[in-house]
This record gives sequence, C-alpha cells and structure tokens, in this order.
Amino acid sequence: MAKIEIASFNRRAALIAQENGADRIEFCAGMEVGGTTPDIDDVITLRKELDIDLNVMIRPRGGDFVYSADEFEQMKRALIRLKEQHVDGFVFGILNRDNTMNKDQNKELVELASPLPCTFHRAFDDVVDMDVALEDVISCGFTTILTSGCEPDVMMGLTNLKHLVHRAEGRIVIMPGGGLRSTNVEQVLRETAAVYFHSSAITDGGNTAVAQEVRELKEKVS
Repeated sequence: MAKIEIASFNRRAALIAQENGADRIEFCAGMEVGGTTPDIDDVITLRKELDIDLNVMIRPRGGDFVYSADEFEQMKRALIRLKEQHVDGFVFGILNRDNTMNKDQNKELVELASPLPCTFHRAFDDVVDMDVALEDVISCGFTTILTSGCEPDVMMGLTNLKHLVHRAEGRIVIMPGGGLRSTNVEQVLRETAAVYFHSSAITDGGNTAVAQEVRELKEKVS
C-alpha cells in the first residue's frame, strides 16, 4: 500500500489533509513560488495539532536553487530552530550554477538534520543529468527525492520516474509529485511502482487542500 504526502501552505490545509487520510504533511509557506520556509510559530502550533508526520521545507526564497553564503547560513539556522520543535523531517535542495547538485552544502544540511530524514525536493527536476544527480543525492544521505521525473509534471515525466524508481533499487524513495491528482495517481502508481506520492490536493484554484481530493488520492493508492 502506497502512502500520500500533502503539501500544505497553511495550517488549515494540513489539518484537512490529516482528517482525510494523509500519511504525512510537507509544510511550507510561499505557495506562489513553490514553497519556502514557513514561520516558526506556525510550525510550533501545527506540531501540537498533528498526529501524523510533519516535514518542513527549508528554502529561503523562491527562484533558483543556488544560494549565497548568507542564504545558506539562513537555511542552517532555520533547520536548527525547527529541529527543536520536534518535526519529523526536512525538505530542501541546493544546486550549483551549472545545475549539478551541490554535494557539500546538501550534505552539511543532512548532517545537521540527523537523525531526522531529509527529502531532496523538486530542485532535482532542474539537474542536467538525473542519473548522476540520483547517485549524488543518495551519497549525501537523503532518504527521499520529490520529483516529476525532470519534466514539468508527473504525466510528462512517467518514463523518467519509472527509470528512477528502478535505478534507485530501494536505496532511496522516489516520490512522484508535480501535477499529481486523484485523476492520474493510479496510472502513475501502476507505471512507476512508487511507494510514496506527493500532492497539494488543491483542485479548486485556492490555497488549501480539498478534503474529497485527499480522500480520493488515499483511496486510489491503498
């Protein structure tokens, strides 16, 4: 039985996701830029309200995934502060200017997060060579890669997602996400054999998960 992670950009979305069967929350701010580090007070409050796992994004801004020295220090400080709030994991990803993976900075953050697991987010979809990047992500100690298969969405990336799951050989979880909905999750599951799936479950143009969509996503992977 596969599991569902719901990207939540506010506390209400996270609570709707929990109430309707989500297995894990990816909590972040900045929906308009694909997610940024949330406010620590929101994390503190949400941690008290959730019984399911809570992963938190560490991303200082929208835009590319190449960060200055000051931005990297900001990421480290945020991770340390949020780790103290008993979250269950972190979500981040740092690239070099040539869109290869920045192994030194990513590994440093993974080590700071230890023993909590880390997901390499959709920065992966910008890499120049997904096979090389896969090995680099594994070598840094990440436990999961969130990806649409290096294409704009999971349907366009199906072939690559299947390839990544096969090449990972159980060494890391490949979690399809990006345009994933209840209308296509069964096909993605069938063709990739992935074990974890990621969606915002937003189907009404708003900024909050839709309860029925969460339920249908969960039902279709169970």
